[in-house]
Amino acid sequence: MKVPLTIEDFLHRGAVVYADRTALIDEPGTAGSLGAITYRSLERRARGVALALDRLGVGHGERVAVVSPNAARFGILFFGVSAFGRVLVPINYRLNADEVGYIVRHSGASVLLVDPESDEALRDVTARHRIVLDGTADDAEFFAEASDDAEPAPWEPDEDATASINYTSGTTARPKGVQLTHRNCWLNAAVFGWHAGVCDRDVYLHTLPMFHCNGWGMPYAVTAMGVPQVVARRIDGEELLRRIDEHGVTLLCGAPAVVAAILDAASARSASVRPVPGRGRVRMVVAGAPPPSRSIERLEEELGWEFIQIYGPTETAPLLTVNRRPSGWDELPGPERARLLSRAGAPAVGVRVRADADGEVLARSNHVFAGYWQQPEESEKVLAGGWFRTGDEGRIDPDRYLVISDRKKDVIISGGENVSSVEVEDCLYQHPAVAEAAVIGVPDDKWGETVKALVVVRSGRQVTEADLIEFCRSRLAHFKCPTSVEFREALARTATGKLQKFKLREPYWQGHERRVH
Repeated sequence: MKVPLTIEDFLHRGAVVYADRTALIDEPGTAGSLGAITYRSLERRARGVALALDRLGVGHGERVAVVSPNAARFGILFFGVSAFGRVLVPINYRLNADEVGYIVRHSGASVLLVDPESDEALRDVTARHRIVLDGTADDAEFFAEASDDAEPAPWEPDEDATASINYTSGTTARPKGVQLTHRNCWLNAAVFGWHAGVCDRDVYLHTLPMFHCNGWGMPYAVTAMGVPQVVARRIDGEELLRRIDEHGVTLLCGAPAVVAAILDAASARSASVRPVPGRGRVRMVVAGAPPPSRSIERLEEELGWEFIQIYGPTETAPLLTVNRRPSGWDELPGPERARLLSRAGAPAVGVRVRADADGEVLARSNHVFAGYWQQPEESEKVLAGGWFRTGDEGRIDPDRYLVISDRKKDVIISGGENVSSVEVEDCLYQHPAVAEAAVIGVPDDKWGETVKALVVVRSGRQVTEADLIEFCRSRLAHFKCPTSVEFREALARTATGKLQKFKLREPYWQGHERRVH
C-alpha cells in the first residue's frame, strides 16, 4: 500500500487526537487577533479557508500569496491552502512594494492576503482577489469555522504536487521561487521533529518568521503532535523571555540575531536580580548563519538552555544537517563543547552530504526541492548530476560533521590566500565590545582584496579600530585579519537574520567592473 504524503496529514492528526487542546495563541493587541484557538477550531478554520477559495473560484494548483508577520491566521493558512490542493506563497513582509509586486506577479498568485500593517505600503500591489487580514468583512468570512459536514471541493492527494513556493531572500539578485512539494515538506517536518525531539509535552514559540521556508517546517511537525503554539510577531528579547515564562515554552527556533537579543535581555534581567526562565527546559534550534561559539556557550551556561544547530537552504526544505549535543560531549569544558556545536552538523536521517573538489557543499535528500518556479535553466544549474549544489563552501570533518566556511561568493582572496569571512567574524565576536560584525573583501591595489570589518559596538562599551585589529592578530593568522575596521550603527540583514553582504560590499566596489580582484 502506498498512501500519498500530504500536508493534510499533520492537520488531521492534530485535530483528531488533540481536538480540545490549545493550538495557537495569537499575538494580543493586534488587529483581528484570534486569541487562543483549539486544534478543533484550527481544523474547522482551515476547511473554512478552503471553502472560501472554492467560492472565489480559485482552483487547485492556483497560488495564494500572504504578506504577514507571524500570526494565527498565517498558521491556519499553512493548512487551509496547501492541505486542500492550492499552493501557498509566503512573502517576506519586510520587502518593499516593488519586491512584493514582483513575487506576486512572478508566482501568478490569484489571491493576495495582506497584514493590515502592510496594507498602505502595498496599496498598489494587487491580485484577482486581495484581502486585508484585519478581522473584518472579507477576512472574517475567509477564516470562519466550517461546519463539521462542510467539505471543500475534492482534491486528489498528490505528494509530488507543489505545496508552497518560497522565494529566496534575494541576497544576490531577484528572488527565485523555490517549489517545495508535499513530499518535501512532509519528510522535512517528520525528520526535523524527530531530531528535535518534538512531543505533545512541548510548548512552541513562533519566533522564526513563518514566511521563511514555512517556518523551517516546524509548524507542520508541532501541529501533528498537538503542541500549543505561541505566536510572536516581533523580536524583542525581554518580551520573548516574558512569554517563555508565561506559557512554559520548551522549544523555539531562530537566527543568531534572535540568540543575541535573548542573551542581552537575559543579561539585563540578571543585572537587576530577576530570574531568567527556561533553565533545564528550553531548547533552541538555530540556523541561518553560523553563530559565534561564544554565543552558544553563553546560551548553554548562562541560560541553561539546550542549543541545537541545523543547516540547509530554502531549496532543501531546509533540513540537511543537525548538530545536537550527544551524551559524549556532556563532560567537555563549555568552550570546547560550544566549538563543536558551532559546526553545521551531521547529516539528518535520509540525507547525504559531501564537498566537491572545489569545496562546494552538495546534498541528496527527499527534502530537495522540485525546481525554481518558471526557471528551468536555473533549476538545472543547481540540480545537475543528481546532487543539489548549495552554493556554500565547506568541509566534512573526520567525524562526518559538516563545517561551513563561507558562501562561495563571500570568500575573500587576499594575496592569493582564501580568507573565510565567517572565521574572522567569529573571532571578532569573542571581543566583549562587539555586538555585531560583518567581514567583507574590499579592493586593494597590492593584495587584490583586503579584509575589512564592519562592527556594531555593544551599548556602554568602547573600542578602537587598532584594538580590534590587534585582537584578531593575536588569535588568527595575520593574513586573515582585518586591515581596517569601520564602526556602524547597524548592519543590513534579511528578515531571517542573514547579513546582506552584497549591500555592505557595494559602496567599496563602485567603479569596478568585477566584484573580485
